[in-house]
Amino acid sequence: MTSIDFNLDWKLKLQNRFITYAKIYSTSDPESEFTPSTPQQWDIANYIFEELKTLGLSDVSIDENGYIYAYVPSNLENDDEPVVGFISHYDTSPDFNGKDVKPQIWDDYDGKDLVLNKETGFTLSPSKFETLKDYIGKTLITTDGTSLLGADDKAGIAEIVTAAEFLLAHPEIKHGKIAIGFTPDEEIGRGAHKFDVEKFGAEWAYTMDGSEVGELEYENFNAAGAVVKIHGLSVHPGYAYGKMVNSALLAADFIKMLPENETPGTTREFEGFYHLMEVKADISEAKLQYIIRDHDSEKFEARKKFITDQVAEFNKKFGEGTAEIEIKEQYRNMKQQFEGKMHIIDIAEQALKDANIEPKIKAIRGGTDGAQLSYMGLPCPNIFAGGMNFHGPYEYVALESMEKAVKVIINIAKAVKKK
Repeated sequence: MTSIDFNLDWKLKLQNRFITYAKIYSTSDPESEFTPSTPQQWDIANYIFEELKTLGLSDVSIDENGYIYAYVPSNLENDDEPVVGFISHYDTSPDFNGKDVKPQIWDDYDGKDLVLNKETGFTLSPSKFETLKDYIGKTLITTDGTSLLGADDKAGIAEIVTAAEFLLAHPEIKHGKIAIGFTPDEEIGRGAHKFDVEKFGAEWAYTMDGSEVGELEYENFNAAGAVVKIHGLSVHPGYAYGKMVNSALLAADFIKMLPENETPGTTREFEGFYHLMEVKADISEAKLQYIIRDHDSEKFEARKKFITDQVAEFNKKFGEGTAEIEIKEQYRNMKQQFEGKMHIIDIAEQALKDANIEPKIKAIRGGTDGAQLSYMGLPCPNIFAGGMNFHGPYEYVALESMEKAVKVIINIAKAVKKK
């Protein structure tokens, strides 16, 4: 493979592009029934749409649901090569504040504590996050400790857009047609729900939505969301004897009915869990939002049955209709969708090696748009985007990690040929 001359000017383009995206408020909302789920997502969607047109990509479009499609045309004499796609999402997680993001750049990181906010003393420390030591000498981008950063997955978008711009500027790099897609609402499990696979037109694609450099993933959790509602009875506390039913207290009882050693903080690798995401409660009604995860499909079904059975047991104890549950499927393990199609993984693995990156092929303890897309007929494994400590104020990304991701995208584009 010809080496990719990604000089300082391109690095600064990549850095500035990511910072621009990070500053745009784009948190999604699981309570909303709209697509995108929040109006602020339109701000970044429209910005990216205009940017892609300005850069000269072809057939740039944005639909009524905020899905963006664009293409880098083939520069091969034979245009009969497979179309490969790259996909990322522009929403950020509702798990933590995503508004008023203030990115900070730390050149030549020295391996010591980073005081992100002098007023509050908020600190990013290798004593708490040992992986920081892997980034000594790198350029880190962090927040000021008051918000998440949004490298999940604005780093992925910056990498894809920069790779597309680089390919357009370097026609000597030969490649087939490349499809680009950006989605809303991935963080609430809906990123692929209204994705137009036929319009996208790729034979397969890659989401740039992983974390650590080298990650290549084509196996993920089976996932569902569960909402448990518990009904109480509110009366004046002075006259409550024998009458009041406090749903907030009942919610605490229900929470204890699920195994405390099967949560995200107590499981790893292929172990599944129940994750209590949010509790909203007053005397009259409590609402518990869970996500349910397991790599194994049979265990996944057993988990959904278990939580449903607990609601039934709860009602036996406190009265029929006290609690109700709604479970919605979110995505499935995409591994089986790659049977007979392992060339898709092989190409990505070689692209990593060609960028002098050691591939880290593993199962995702989470999901990506690619999981749903794989079941919609678009095989779509996941590749690293470089961010670390997603969904919270300790999130960071190294510029060098994003640069490596850009090179992997370009290497894949160069390598895609007919089987």
